[in-house]
Amino acid sequence: MTYVHSVLKSALEHAVREDELPCNVARNVKTTAPRPTRFRPLTAVEARHFLDAARADRLHALYELAIRTGLRKGELLGLRWEDLDLTTGTASIRRSLQRTRTGGLTHLPTKTRASERRIALPTECLHSLKEHKERQDKEREIAGPDGRGESLVFTTPTGRPLDPANLTRRFRSFLGRAGIRRIRFHELRHSTATLLLEQGVDLVVIKELLGHAHIGVTAGVYAHVRLRLQRQAIDTLSGALWHAEEPPDEPPAATLVRWRCRHRCRQTTLKPRQVSPGGASDLHRGFTPGAADWASSPGRRNASGAPLLSYGRGSERIDFVPL
Repeated sequence: MTYVHSVLKSALEHAVREDELPCNVARNVKTTAPRPTRFRPLTAVEARHFLDAARADRLHALYELAIRTGLRKGELLGLRWEDLDLTTGTASIRRSLQRTRTGGLTHLPTKTRASERRIALPTECLHSLKEHKERQDKEREIAGPDGRGESLVFTTPTGRPLDPANLTRRFRSFLGRAGIRRIRFHELRHSTATLLLEQGVDLVVIKELLGHAHIGVTAGVYAHVRLRLQRQAIDTLSGALWHAEEPPDEPPAATLVRWRCRHRCRQTTLKPRQVSPGGASDLHRGFTPGAADWASSPGRRNASGAPLLSYGRGSERIDFVPL
């Protein structure tokens, strides 16, 4: 409804400018703001599973391009081999393949001027595209004269353009065979942006990769992701501040205390957190125990009121008092 109102308002506005109408009555009509479409992008684990399963599919290169670059469905289907430079590893996005009511499958300009862009291709995509090209050449040889001379990257086995609706059906079937939860094809694009944001990639870079007209579009669509990242950042800072209050692992030398065994053994300087490989008998020979080897003795004191520190357990326990 919002889209219809927008088109009608624009048409009537044009009629007013041409003096065909005295006023634009659509201006006074208020429409409710459309609800943002909720999407559930793939997690990093699900994306890896998706890529692993796609290797056995004929459209492996298409699925890999979709999730690694965030290209739209129409942009993928409209790619021609002359748009790709597999030597430098780049792709030029110039058109989109769409099915229209009047013209059938038609090559249209990209969604916006910013959508016409040049992107870098990951190494994995270059490998899969080369393999796809070899397979496509073999399929066209088998098809013979019936195989069309289309230079499209992604076609049917006979060389015809892939219908967007057929791709959607193939995609759903692939998800079912791979055991991946059902998502829309467009959510591969959302998965790309979400995973990039979670890896700390700058919003401007993501905007250019996706071909958004304005960075505000990117920021608005993925506001929930940025909020989650802010919360994680705040939690990280809180953890750092909390741990900063803990005593350091290695106290300064001035805090070392000299103790002696109540059984009048050799004097020993006890250094906290120094690991001891031996037992109480080692301590009698002057070995320095670690903090983990000591049993706390809260409230225990000797006859003169000095605190006691115990080492070992049971009959092997030895009590120490400060010098």
